[in-house]
Amino acid sequence: MEKLIKPAEYAKEAGISRQAVYAQIKKGTLPSRNVGGKLYIVIKEEEAPRESAEGAEGASEEIGRLLAAKEETIAVLKETIRDLKETNQMITSTLRSEVELLKEAFGEMKTLYAAQIERMRSEEPIAVAQVPESLEAEDLEAFAREPEPPEPEEREWISLEEFLREQGIHKEKLRQKFLRQVKRWKKKGVDGVRKKKGELQLTPRRAAKLLTKVLSND
Repeated sequence: MEKLIKPAEYAKEAGISRQAVYAQIKKGTLPSRNVGGKLYIVIKEEEAPRESAEGAEGASEEIGRLLAAKEETIAVLKETIRDLKETNQMITSTLRSEVELLKEAFGEMKTLYAAQIERMRSEEPIAVAQVPESLEAEDLEAFAREPEPPEPEEREWISLEEFLREQGIHKEKLRQKFLRQVKRWKKKGVDGVRKKKGELQLTPRRAAKLLTKVLSND
């Protein structure tokens, strides 16, 4: 004897979801019949308990697989988060080390420049030793424009490139500061600066003033 029941009722009696009921219908494992445009489950009354048990068992297995997949996904996400934290710590540590190295490098550069200024002062007492320690920017500019004492007609000249190389100044940004200052002096006609054979040249006294001015402004 057959019995027709709605899919929702069958799902409730079997203890499974309606999606599982429709899945069984689609697979052909659960007989169904269309009556008046509505779908019904065909059940033989003596087989109802067995079908319900099989449906419940299938649903239980499906739930077990879903739970296992969820646990695996959670484990993967936790591992990914741990890796990201470790990577972030490594980046932070590297950046801190680089900052410390830069600080040390700047400190060494300042010490080097200070030593160079002292050396230039001892070599050129007239040009350098008279520069006050606390000159303002305007005073430095005025000092730079002061004419140099008369020298023999054939005085020694040094090219800007050679001067920068002797002072150990290789950083491009700092070299550009020296170049701009010499060009300004050349444009103003400051004594001790000339352009010969396509290169800027300075007298030793003017070179000493150049070093003092640029490093003081820096």
